[in-house]
Amino acid sequence: MSSLTHADYLALRRFPALDGLRAIAAVLVVFFHYGGPDWLQGWAGVQMFFVLSGFLITTLMLREERRTGRISLKEFYLRRAFRIMPVYLVVLAVAAVSSALYGTFTSNGIGPSLKYFLTFTNEFADNSPYGQSWSLGIEQKFYLVWPLVAIALGTVVLRRRAGAALLGMLLALVAVNFTVGHGNPGWPLHYFSILTGVLLAVALHSPLGFAVLRPLTNRAAQLVVPIGFAGVHLAVKPMAAFLDGLAGIPGHVLVIPVYAVATAVLLAALVSPGPVTTLLSTRPMQFVGERSYSLYLVQTVAATVIWFFWPELSGTGQAVAVTALGLALASVLYRAVEIPMINLGRRVIARRRVQEADVPQQGAPQAPAPQSPESARFATIGQAQP
Repeated sequence: MSSLTHADYLALRRFPALDGLRAIAAVLVVFFHYGGPDWLQGWAGVQMFFVLSGFLITTLMLREERRTGRISLKEFYLRRAFRIMPVYLVVLAVAAVSSALYGTFTSNGIGPSLKYFLTFTNEFADNSPYGQSWSLGIEQKFYLVWPLVAIALGTVVLRRRAGAALLGMLLALVAVNFTVGHGNPGWPLHYFSILTGVLLAVALHSPLGFAVLRPLTNRAAQLVVPIGFAGVHLAVKPMAAFLDGLAGIPGHVLVIPVYAVATAVLLAALVSPGPVTTLLSTRPMQFVGERSYSLYLVQTVAATVIWFFWPELSGTGQAVAVTALGLALASVLYRAVEIPMINLGRRVIARRRVQEADVPQQGAPQAPAPQSPESARFATIGQAQP
């Protein structure tokens, strides 16, 4: 069966299967937190989000550099700020205010943890009603640092030495883990998942790297690879038990690199058209995937409401109820906050382009620089952040 060519890959305006992957990842996480079956090991959905983020953000940067000859840091940070911050702060405010009104602002941990939530060092906060946001601390630091590293290395050096550069970053993070005391051992390994996505993006963008991975893009591989990935996912629990305690790190942390690599292989197989891509890009999958960020953030609010009206509910029934209510709340946030703020960010960027274009022309009016389909698509699908 024919495989995707490198030219075909570079011509892709979006990756439709990723909506479905985000949907699966978000539901896995909610099920893990609120009574889903243990064998499902839904916590691993966060690692899937990390790989997706590394891949999408780096792909956006590489394609921007290919299209314009440079990477605009200002536009990158503006896109991230308008995409991430509004919903994040709205849900944080709801959690903090409701805790204060209920008289648990300090006792439930959200008050003492606000300094972490407001500085995106969430991974070091204690348990609280906004504890699921720990992954935002990991991702925000990646969003802050990685574009600077990419530009400092230069795109040519980046493509040639990406593996060595990213491995060095990972080793530095691991070294920090063993030299700095804190209550979250193994946290740097979460960056392994993000950096795995980064390496996949660099490889697929490069003709040589794409040639190596091209066999994964044919239709036969798209049937086989997801089955293999499902096997890896179901083996997470026994693998974690086997690795538990090695170097003093919990087994579920040590299994992260295996899961990240498996996710990257799956992602490489799903960039091309095929039966699994079609399934993952159906309207229900798109619906949940588009709302996955808000669903992830609002899950505790949904669980609290469910508990208030149905305190005896537990197990899979609770997981389904929390997911359903969470999707309803996420839909409100998606329409009322996410989309308007993303659009506002695009208008701000468009105005900046006009102003910058006007300077050399001494005030001559120009139309806003058109936003490419790539930027429009990737700016909205690169938001997978638990």
